[in-house]
Amino acid sequence: MAESPILVQRPGEACGVFGVFAPGEETARLTYFGLYALQHRGQESAGIAVADGETVTVFKDLGLVAQVFDEPTLATLEGGVAIGHTRYSTTGSSVWANSQPVYRQVGDNGIALAHNGNLTNTARLAADIGRLFATSDSDLMTEAIATAMADGCDLERAVVDTITGFEGAFSLAIMDRSTLVALRDPHGFRPLCLGRLREGWVIASETAALDIIGASFVRQVEPGEVLVIDGSGVRSRWPFAEVERRLCLFEFVYFARPDSSLEGRNVHAARRQMGYRLAEQAPVAADIVVPVPESGIPAAQGFAARSGIPYADALVKNRYVGRTFIQPTQSMRDQGIRMKLNPIPEVLAGRRIVMVDDSIVRGSTTRQLVRMVRHAGAAEIHLRISSPPYRWPCHYGMDTGDRDTLLAADRTVEEIREFLEVDSLGYLELDALIGATGVDGFCTACLSGDYPTDVGTAGDKYVLERT
Repeated sequence: MAESPILVQRPGEACGVFGVFAPGEETARLTYFGLYALQHRGQESAGIAVADGETVTVFKDLGLVAQVFDEPTLATLEGGVAIGHTRYSTTGSSVWANSQPVYRQVGDNGIALAHNGNLTNTARLAADIGRLFATSDSDLMTEAIATAMADGCDLERAVVDTITGFEGAFSLAIMDRSTLVALRDPHGFRPLCLGRLREGWVIASETAALDIIGASFVRQVEPGEVLVIDGSGVRSRWPFAEVERRLCLFEFVYFARPDSSLEGRNVHAARRQMGYRLAEQAPVAADIVVPVPESGIPAAQGFAARSGIPYADALVKNRYVGRTFIQPTQSMRDQGIRMKLNPIPEVLAGRRIVMVDDSIVRGSTTRQLVRMVRHAGAAEIHLRISSPPYRWPCHYGMDTGDRDTLLAADRTVEEIREFLEVDSLGYLELDALIGATGVDGFCTACLSGDYPTDVGTAGDKYVLERT
């Protein structure tokens, strides 16, 4: 009896943010399409906040962008300033209360905040603002800024005065009734860029979200920069002490869309170069190169080009199933493992295959995929991974905080090969991976154990209220 198709596990990443300052434009509709382009970054909830100069209105719910918003809803969201958010939870459970943007009323004004990343000092931040309960680290940040506004600061001053107390990863879009603020933490763990509309400005987690609404890319928001956009134009503030840039390397490996650019480098081109270098580093005699779709496709193309082994699509993806890492619990992942990928026996039967993927995190579903491909008739399976072994937990916005769940944490490559039941296993070395991107200044903590900030107490976080 044929085995069922499976769903491949991925690490989870926290969220996509989007913002528009364009008086006179349909900013909610622009934000909707921007979030649609960022749906890959989070599928648990979606939300949009808009302001018309007098009030801030927020609409958000659990589900995909297209499930949360419809024409009648968007028609009610009027204003010249808007921010939006798609969420994957890393701090705070997946419930409506944790959906974003987070909102606070401040006198006759209001503040809405959308967050990509993860704080590492939630307990101290909660103590500083006297908050006994919160639903997420984003909730705490919003409370801190709102408290400063209640003391008489405008949004710009409240943000600048408050954010130096935040530690960890935070790319933020913040707004009140007339101003849009975008910022990145001083290390720049998570991406954020600035775009130009004919009559306004856009900020987004990825450049692909600019493309979908016809905005032109201006530049990235720099690490440690606070970008303020209002009726007087665009200006920058720099409240942080300068530190080393540390963009998450996994943005290039997996998270970002292949049609986005990071640090001036196209993501697809970088991933293809990863596969090219992987073929040089871990060659093997085989008949075909098979990608694990979709994030393994560029690396498989590069591997095939360098090795001369023919490229073949042998795993069919159901494109109507969400990306695996969106499921926040193992039980939910287990329910989804027979939904996404199915092999083509006619392509695989009797052949020695190189199966190329971007990463292995927990490993259980990779082993299931290997068994499926073997059952479909593959004579040999040589697994090649276009990143190094994932050995260390992330505290900056990926859902891999428990090292005990990581396949490579305490295993050698040979032990991993035996667990996955493949004929050979090869990983791309870290230097080669960084070289393939064409840029530098990365956080490699999950691959190297080298954390850019103090995370000694990051696992002992403020206990967030679960509702």
